[in-house]
Amino acid sequence: MFSKEVKQELIKQQYRIVGNHSVVKICGWTKKSVKGEGSCYKQKFYGIQAHQCMQMSTCLSCANRCVFCWRGYKAPVSEEWQGEIDDPIEILEGSLKQQKGLLNGFGGFKKIDKKLFNECMQVKHAALSLTGEPILYPRINELIDELHKRKISTFLVTNAQYPEQIKNLAKVTQLYLSLDAPNQELLKEIDLPLFLNYWERLEKSLEYLSKRKEKTCIRLSMIKGMNMCNPEEYAELIKKGDPDFIECKGYMFVGSSRQRLTLENMPFHEDVVDFSNELIKYLPDYEVISEHISSRAVLIARKIFNRNGKWFIGINFEKFFAGEEDYSKEIKEVGLSGIKTRDKINAKFNPEL
Repeated sequence: MFSKEVKQELIKQQYRIVGNHSVVKICGWTKKSVKGEGSCYKQKFYGIQAHQCMQMSTCLSCANRCVFCWRGYKAPVSEEWQGEIDDPIEILEGSLKQQKGLLNGFGGFKKIDKKLFNECMQVKHAALSLTGEPILYPRINELIDELHKRKISTFLVTNAQYPEQIKNLAKVTQLYLSLDAPNQELLKEIDLPLFLNYWERLEKSLEYLSKRKEKTCIRLSMIKGMNMCNPEEYAELIKKGDPDFIECKGYMFVGSSRQRLTLENMPFHEDVVDFSNELIKYLPDYEVISEHISSRAVLIARKIFNRNGKWFIGINFEKFFAGEEDYSKEIKEVGLSGIKTRDKINAKFNPEL
């Protein structure tokens, strides 16, 4: 699955290759968290400890060429799995080893928080969302089971082009489905899908998402001037997926996407807030409840997670690993700040988000 050219490019970008088709990379927020410089939206929204999070993927290949993706067009695209199939335990062991190796250097920082550094060597969460389409890996369920045996929680992101894999996927801690446009024409323009029946696959994926028993989330990647439109059409699609959460996250002008989009396509945080507030006008069962300004991300949650004025949107890991159906946990830091990022002369953003 890795050509020599792709492999060299990935290593140059600080990826680490595991076996024949898997990759690991330290997230920018993991780096910041280890140094005590902040945490990511997953920590604020759901209680994930960013310094103990491993960002990885089991498959570099993807069935889309999304215009907003940081991946270069040298990366492989495919409708079906191709090549060897690595053993899931070998993938996990190799990924943990590479993660530890990438983090070891942080121990030399003078101002490093020793407690956080020691903890970061023990992975507690796996974000199966780094690049490519992780759900395409034929033995993904075995890998998920092995992660959970080791008390490592899982967030998995899929591009909604593999409905049968979504239907048959083992239970993860939270399942994400990417919804990149409100209608068929715009989805083709933004995702550049390989499948001719891409819209039918999306609709079937939404149907199967609605039947999942774990926590689910639909993610909207907001591109200014392209897909921040037609909130009523987004709402109809979201209703089909019936997710617990909706994340509206602003496009970041990073990586190879800069060859396809411009800085003007990157929305300010309040643009994302405004669109989120417009979206929920068509989703009466949902409410805007939190934000992560540095990530330009807004969290929308089902109102059923509001229990006596408290928001239970986080994850109780003990309950999850015990197999309990409700593994929600109260998150106290909610609400919107009202900060206007567009008023700043030099709007800053983190290229690792």
